[in-house]
Amino acid sequence: MSGRREGGHWSPPLRRRPGPDWAAQTPTWRQARPALIADALRRASARPSGNWFVVGASRYVRTSDRPYGRTVAGAEVVLWRSEDGELHAGSGVCPHLGAPLRDSRVVCGTLVCHWHGLALDGSPRAGWQPFPVHDDGVLVWVRLDGAGDEEPTERPVVPVRPVTGRGVDAVFTTVGRCEPQDVVANRLDPWHGSWFHPYSFVDLSVVREPQGGDDDAFVVDVSFRVAGRLVVPVRAEFTAPEPRTVVMRITDGEGATSVVETHATPLTGREHPRPRTAVVEAVVAVSDRPGFALARAAAPVLRPLMRRTAGRLWRDDLAYAERRWTLRSTGRFPG
Repeated sequence: MSGRREGGHWSPPLRRRPGPDWAAQTPTWRQARPALIADALRRASARPSGNWFVVGASRYVRTSDRPYGRTVAGAEVVLWRSEDGELHAGSGVCPHLGAPLRDSRVVCGTLVCHWHGLALDGSPRAGWQPFPVHDDGVLVWVRLDGAGDEEPTERPVVPVRPVTGRGVDAVFTTVGRCEPQDVVANRLDPWHGSWFHPYSFVDLSVVREPQGGDDDAFVVDVSFRVAGRLVVPVRAEFTAPEPRTVVMRITDGEGATSVVETHATPLTGREHPRPRTAVVEAVVAVSDRPGFALARAAAPVLRPLMRRTAGRLWRDDLAYAERRWTLRSTGRFPG
């Protein structure tokens, strides 16, 4: 939002909300039709991912003496950077005797196994094979063709974001006992926002539902609660560009073009009886108000606050996703 009314006058971002309390809201359960949410989830699941999975924040994989490791879809993955910052990824299991490479060291840009000193520079060696990897500037992705069922692609489906350098980004990660589809289904149910998260969202209304095909967005009018009755009203659009990603983009109001990307990365293999999924949520906030330059300068201070806000929401939403998985896995999910 420009922060200016028509005619060029400055307008404050905050509004005072005199509306009803939580219990006086209009119920949304009739609008949140299970079949509609299921159809949106089915269409998202059918979109290609190219076998790419989000691993974590780009800034977590540093040019340092320690690699970064995570299990993705049941496969141990290790990532590190060479001295010039080039990103490498591959199996986190040493091909010699199975050492966990995530606990090894990076020496002059080369990963050196801490059990017997096998050195890996990112190219195939001694049975070790690299994985395709992509750094989009905010998140790191790895391609696991053994874990996916799709035709591999050269690059992942990275959502459109604000111009690099204009925003403040933060990445929050948490883990739940559910499958990626449970996380995605949570995000494709915008109607729960002001009921389940009254501390963050008020006056939420879905003004447009997906029409199917290429027109597959939920459009929502909602106010973000700042403090007490002070809110910031915006219009936002929810889309699912690939099976494990849901993007909320502010299309009108304060912070227009800001995005919240929710990525659901399976940690366990497909048939695991107790699946675990990492929620990796990237927030890229922008504003064209002149004072936002100060926010960019204060990004190291703001990022922990942004992660704390995301963490509060996901404390509740993971309970939602885990409950959904429990009901599905025991045949008790409605419908």
